[in-house]
Amino acid sequence: MAASDWATKDFYKVLGVKKDASQDDIKKAYRKLARDNHPDSNPGNKAAEERFKEVSEAYAVLSSKDKRKEYDEQRTLFGQFRGGNAGFRPPGGPGQPDFDVSDLLGGLFGGRSRGRQRQPQPRKGDDLETEATITFEQAVEGATLPLRMTSDEPCANCHGTGAKPGTVPKVCSKCQGSGMQTGTAGGLFAMTEPCDQCRGRGLIVEHPCDVCRGSGRAPSSRTLNVKVPAGVKDGQRIRLKGKGGKGDAGGPAGDLFLVVHVEPHKLFGRKGDHLTITVPVAFDEAALGAQIQVPTLDGPPVRIKIPAGTPNGRTFRATGKGAMKKAGGRGDLLVTVEVQVPTELPDEAKAAIETLRDLRGASTPRDGLFEAVT
Repeated sequence: MAASDWATKDFYKVLGVKKDASQDDIKKAYRKLARDNHPDSNPGNKAAEERFKEVSEAYAVLSSKDKRKEYDEQRTLFGQFRGGNAGFRPPGGPGQPDFDVSDLLGGLFGGRSRGRQRQPQPRKGDDLETEATITFEQAVEGATLPLRMTSDEPCANCHGTGAKPGTVPKVCSKCQGSGMQTGTAGGLFAMTEPCDQCRGRGLIVEHPCDVCRGSGRAPSSRTLNVKVPAGVKDGQRIRLKGKGGKGDAGGPAGDLFLVVHVEPHKLFGRKGDHLTITVPVAFDEAALGAQIQVPTLDGPPVRIKIPAGTPNGRTFRATGKGAMKKAGGRGDLLVTVEVQVPTELPDEAKAAIETLRDLRGASTPRDGLFEAVT
């Protein structure tokens, strides 16, 4: 019986005793169950015969102090790695050793771990990340960018074998091509680890490729035409599926992540799907009202009506003159007015403002302000 199979069974339950039962209690329980289920006492009873085998198997382990101690330790370890899968593989990338409970338990009771012939497994290519800086207009309208990419990929000269063209790698004689070897930890557990002769590849390259020096991988450059969608924001990370590094052994390519940086515009800003702009207006335009022209990003200017008495900082909306929306259509252009106060006035203008002040009289915009806080 394999040690890994022993560790999956509860021998205490089979004998009907507690885990801390004494050796005498274990012996008594075994003798009673063996007597009740012995084939001589139950001729032709297959169920009793199987039960007798289970009881004998349990007693063979629990009756020995050394085997019982090892069994208890391995039951604890096995419980940590159970979860529906026979093998437990810790997270990690390619080259990490496989860890299997049956291999861990293989050294118990004189057992041997089971060998596993491993074939090269398809591996997804590396995910890559790059950056690109685009103009404000390209961010609003969308653009196609040529990107020069350099990555570590299967060598084109040897097609990833690592061997010089015209030669082939040989199967590693130590691990027989599995890429793994069996070692022991503390003289108790049998564990698998990458073969130290082929470094986990399962192959030995006697005539290395002149380009990749036997590694099977080499730097590769290529140009991609990447479509940046309209409405992309500064700092946005775009995923391009399958545009990353090439996979090994027929595995899929990785993904490319493009981080976009948007150059600021001299006039326009962004607020979601809307464009923003701040335009100056004269005092008389704000006070008396006016029609003003406002530039747009990619078309003719629009006319905005400024009502009489417009305060500084008021925002007007030009519908459909903003950025492209993902669902189609455009956002709006938000126009904020900034009333300009001249720093220098000609005599005529100064006299006119003084007349306005006289007409205002003693009243000010601050009337009643202090009464609200007293």
